[in-house]
Amino acid sequence: MGEEQGNLKTATGDENLKDIFHNIRTTKTPAVINYGASWCRVCNQILPTFQELSKKFPKLSFIYADIDECLETTQNIRYTPTFHFYRDGERVDEMFGGGEERLHDRLWLHS
Repeated sequence: MGEEQGNLKTATGDENLKDIFHNIRTTKTPAVINYGASWCRVCNQILPTFQELSKKFPKLSFIYADIDECLETTQNIRYTPTFHFYRDGERVDEMFGGGEERLHDRLWLHS
């Protein structure tokens, strides 16, 4: 998936994800982080939708983090997929599991 499409970045590892967190905190850019795993069926089903939605909500930064690639920074993630929503540098919401409409509504709420 490497290259960026729409407004979606993929965290390449713990250091990269730490940089992304730092960027969210300092720039106060609204963001959503999708924590998933390559072996998670629901994660793989929602990822194309997440990518499409990144084009519909250009003011939000979209980040995908694979829990197996970012072991240290995602150790508190207990369920995949988990979506964390950030506003003004702070995490303000989270959503567990898939559901395209649920995700769209939550993104709309935070955009």
